[in-house]
Amino acid sequence: MPDTPAPTAPRFRSGAGRICLDFMRTLRLRGMDGATEELDTPEALTAWVAQLGPYPDGTAVPAPAPDVLREAQALREAVHALLTAARSPAGPAGCPPGERELLNRAAAAAPPVPVLAAEGTMTWTAADPVGAVLADIARDALALATSPALDRVRACSGPHCAAWFLDTSRPGNRRWCSMETCGNQAKKQTWRSRHTSPTGA
Repeated sequence: MPDTPAPTAPRFRSGAGRICLDFMRTLRLRGMDGATEELDTPEALTAWVAQLGPYPDGTAVPAPAPDVLREAQALREAVHALLTAARSPAGPAGCPPGERELLNRAAAAAPPVPVLAAEGTMTWTAADPVGAVLADIARDALALATSPALDRVRACSGPHCAAWFLDTSRPGNRRWCSMETCGNQAKKQTWRSRHTSPTGA
């Protein structure tokens, strides 16, 4: 009997609670040594859209032109600028004009369209799968920046993580972007510090 191949791990991180926050994560370790651009090719942007977009598995997502990749990277940085301003005393009005115009322009494009299948299930489609998801990201960022949910946006407490996430816990005191990664690492470090003497014995 042939071995069953192990499932492939997702290429990109998700689970931030909002698609605009997941998109921000594609610049890993933002502001830190070792910051990494995950959307380094049009194919990488296609892979992100295929993994985190709303389309059914197996949907063909054509690779965009290089200028679309640059627009996507610029949109991501505009999302970061908007949410940074929104979380500051200045509020959303503190978003720089250029970034605001970019977000508004992206949000004006057509987002993914819901389609009800004959069997009663809903799927999503778009003539331009990448552009539609970018429009969805821009709309989500604008909505988040101007909603009460913004008060639940947190930066991960992991010392080697720069991810933001939406804290949906009831007490609102979540510290980690993921308990499986940063939270687990912090617990291990705490255990080691408690069980290791100063001499290392």
